[in-house]
Amino acid sequence: MNSIRMDIKLERSPVYQQLNARLRTALSKEYRFGDRFLTERDISEKFQVSRATANKALASLVSEGLLEFRRGIGTFVRRDVIDYDVRSLVSFTEKARAAGKTPSTELITFGKLTAAEVDAEIGTALQVSGAELLWEMERLRLADGVPVIWEHRYVVHRHCPKLTKSQAEGSLYRAWTETHGLVIAGADEIIRAVLPMKEEARRLRTTARTPVLEVRSVGFLDDNGPLWWERTLYRSDQYEFHSRLGPIQSATPARGKLR
Repeated sequence: MNSIRMDIKLERSPVYQQLNARLRTALSKEYRFGDRFLTERDISEKFQVSRATANKALASLVSEGLLEFRRGIGTFVRRDVIDYDVRSLVSFTEKARAAGKTPSTELITFGKLTAAEVDAEIGTALQVSGAELLWEMERLRLADGVPVIWEHRYVVHRHCPKLTKSQAEGSLYRAWTETHGLVIAGADEIIRAVLPMKEEARRLRTTARTPVLEVRSVGFLDDNGPLWWERTLYRSDQYEFHSRLGPIQSATPARGKLR
């Protein structure tokens, strides 16, 4: 598909850096996301380098996130995924823009209900009961018109009683901090892979047999009081979850669950 002319012998100064530079140039000018890339043999022949050098260059581009290796198929230009850093709270709007995409939101549900109308799990997590009000919202988040996140969220009404529909269609983090004067301390999250329900898959334009990443979280204010509960589904072909682990520690007491 891509007939680029890169069959020029490399000078030694050194070969490895020159090869990486040539391949990066080809990626930016001749390839699109999802295209099949050159094989180790192709690179070796075109640039008259050893297979070991070609393999090292490919491995480097894979580790940088520019290429992805699909076992038994080949190497492909990596899809432009959105990064989710589990160490901090960053709005979807900012993350999508950082990935070079245009974010948008489809507000499916927005309204009020009482704590008595929600599942006991949610009421307990938000420390509400009876007639206390909650905001309920369902949102579909899109990047370049492609649905990537579906979320169902409940928010303690008394913390932001003047929350508007237009604010819910944008960045809630920004609305809470800039408009409602709330200080958000963080959130507790549980992340796992699940199969979406039929309606969830339809909204995300995927299939019920394709796993998605489910995040259940409770967000807290600076006084440690809960602000929101949410269940969010991320398309696994559009999102990657990143973290950086600290030093080795004992697993006792356990910090997670084995299923």
